[in-house]
Amino acid sequence: MIRDLRDWIDRLRDAGELVEVTAPVDPYLEITEITDRVSKRGGPALLFHNVIGSEFPVLINQFGSDARMCMSLEVDSLDIPGQRIQELMDLQPPHGLVAKVKALGKLRELASFSPRMVKTAPCQEVWMNNPDLTKLPILTCWPKDGGPFITLPLVFSKDPETGVRNCGMYRVQVVDSCTAMMHWQIHKDGAAHLRDSSGRVEVAIAIGTDPAVTYSASAPLPPNIDEMLFAGFLRGDNVDMVACRTVDVEVPANAEFVIEGYVDASDIRPEGPFGDHTGYYTPVDDYPTLHITGISHRRDPVYATTIVGPPPMEDFFLGKATERMFLPLIRMTVPDLHDMNLPLEGVFHNCAIVSVNKRYPGHGKKLMNAVWGLGLLSLTRCVIVVDHDVDVHNVSEVAFIAFSNVDPARDHLMVDGPVDALDHAAPYFAFGSKIGFDATRKWPGEGQVRPWPDPIRMSDDIQRRVDERWDEFGIPLSEG
Repeated sequence: MIRDLRDWIDRLRDAGELVEVTAPVDPYLEITEITDRVSKRGGPALLFHNVIGSEFPVLINQFGSDARMCMSLEVDSLDIPGQRIQELMDLQPPHGLVAKVKALGKLRELASFSPRMVKTAPCQEVWMNNPDLTKLPILTCWPKDGGPFITLPLVFSKDPETGVRNCGMYRVQVVDSCTAMMHWQIHKDGAAHLRDSSGRVEVAIAIGTDPAVTYSASAPLPPNIDEMLFAGFLRGDNVDMVACRTVDVEVPANAEFVIEGYVDASDIRPEGPFGDHTGYYTPVDDYPTLHITGISHRRDPVYATTIVGPPPMEDFFLGKATERMFLPLIRMTVPDLHDMNLPLEGVFHNCAIVSVNKRYPGHGKKLMNAVWGLGLLSLTRCVIVVDHDVDVHNVSEVAFIAFSNVDPARDHLMVDGPVDALDHAAPYFAFGSKIGFDATRKWPGEGQVRPWPDPIRMSDDIQRRVDERWDEFGIPLSEG
């Protein structure tokens, strides 16, 4: 088990997945430019030891490859946690003593990962008597950003009605030493907490946790599922939590930094612009103010952060982990869905490619509507449906199939509804149109009056024969 961020850094170093930079670097734009070049080339995690204006080192790009994402969750494939989730959730009504014992064992396993409260914690080793956000090496990422932004925060709050904890990852813009802006979008749980409150919600921001805990803050869990329970499930051990000093919130005990405060709904200010994962600046909009009541940190802490912008970036690999991990849960709700790809170019919410084992006319369009009814997938602007034998992860193959199979009048479906708050193409904030394309092979019942052609494929025996004789021909082939 990876215990904390420091343990994770050691493992990255031992695996040759970390470059440590001792030259002075500026958190204003320069770290972004360096990291962007590394991200675009699939490069390593970076640990900047000499950050101008701060005594604290900066870790960035820790999740920036498939290999490191698997390392962070200690698995060989990102499909493995999804299989574990499916086994845990696939609880059929038990019949007989053996089945009941197995079902009880699964429930006990899940319960055993509940977070564990501790009285003292590394994250509170040093208490800032005068909390000052400007002492942290918080990045200003892009030239038109409204200021420095905390971009990898674990924001903890509680439902004001039930007291249930929530942890989400929402960007935080620094205004001054003890004031910031909380980017709680309309669809997020934190925003719901504020709407249901008396106008004030206590929060705590943890920065620099072990990878499973950090990832869990970004996972699209239902509101009644504790992200720290999920993190314990992923890491195979309970997450130690400690009570904050100035607010009634708990945070991971091994975090590098903790920022305590409260969000005030009556104090609304302009937030942004921000160079976002869409590749465009999110414009200025009004968001609630975060007032800082305390900051603590470990001795010799490391500030963990990330950058977003034109893909590929580190956040793409976090998003891919979510896609693979939660696919089994989606299949439980939508068993028609064979596979799914949220491609890099779709920046999470612009495009979903899904495949279906078609069983009846209109099945493709039925799957589109199902996708638009699934949590945050409901915000997807474009859904492309292909047959189950098409590799949804091969975007070139999908494009060939879609360009070949789609008749625009017959095979499109357009609906109005909620869209992502960052969708700048939508005519209204968080509301616009969505389109689906049915690129499956068409059946007579779908308006196809002509015979559908067979695809060109060589026979299996000839392919095997040529494979066996290839060296005989003396024809070199490039790897591409």
